[in-house]
Amino acid sequence: MRILVANDDGIYSPGIWTLAEVAKEFGDVRVVAPDVEQSSMGHAITASRPLAYRPTNLKNGVEAYRVNGTPADCVALGAYHWEKVDVVLSGVNIGLNLGNSIWHSGTLAAAKQAALLGLRGVALSAPGSREPDYENLKPWIRRVLEVVLSDSTLRLTNINFPRDPRGLLWTRVSVRQYDGQVVPMKDPMGRELYWFTVVPIRGSEEGTDRWAVERSWTSLTPLRLDLTDEAMLAAARTKHPLDERVAAALRSEPPAPDAEKTVREDEAKAEPGAGPAMSS
Repeated sequence: MRILVANDDGIYSPGIWTLAEVAKEFGDVRVVAPDVEQSSMGHAITASRPLAYRPTNLKNGVEAYRVNGTPADCVALGAYHWEKVDVVLSGVNIGLNLGNSIWHSGTLAAAKQAALLGLRGVALSAPGSREPDYENLKPWIRRVLEVVLSDSTLRLTNINFPRDPRGLLWTRVSVRQYDGQVVPMKDPMGRELYWFTVVPIRGSEEGTDRWAVERSWTSLTPLRLDLTDEAMLAAARTKHPLDERVAAALRSEPPAPDAEKTVREDEAKAEPGAGPAMSS
């Protein structure tokens, strides 16, 4: 099994080397990670400039490369340079990725990029309020990998370790409310500045990732890339009929000439720095 290891904390983070050490027990490992911290980058990709892919001599005898880009960039380049990657492990992140934080998590973005490339992706996170005890976390990382790596139907999984795990639970995402907060402040010249931060969420629902970690369980949450709300889609079609009946009657008609090419060109133009190579 070929295992590509990435993160958003940067290639020198202790979490990524702990994960790489345990991952070596399950297959061949290569680390490809940002050269500096890229936390909360979400699924950003670098389209306005070229990227560097440089070998890095670090400990543990694991082949490693650093990239001057985002976590998603690292996975894309890692998969490009190492053919037939089976799974991407992202982490271990210094800081939990629970509930709505999965939307802007760079750690999860690396796992999602793997899924977009047709690979399996696993994001792993640990508490960041104190320096995690990675040595004590290793048995739990190993147990989690035994589960997720043995099941090829798990295409995208988000995992969060509590400070002192007592077991593993399958969970769903906690989406009760968003925990973002804007905090205004001023610089020494009196100019307004703003910090974007998070506040603790209380009252998590039973069975969610947050609920599990609050009770010292390691949460394993299967995710999917399709964000479609199927129930709402069905309700909307009933409540607000549009042109579905006409479209159904014309289903056998071929698309207009060059329609697919035109859509691809329009998509490419929406990306900063997109050129002919990206639209072909």
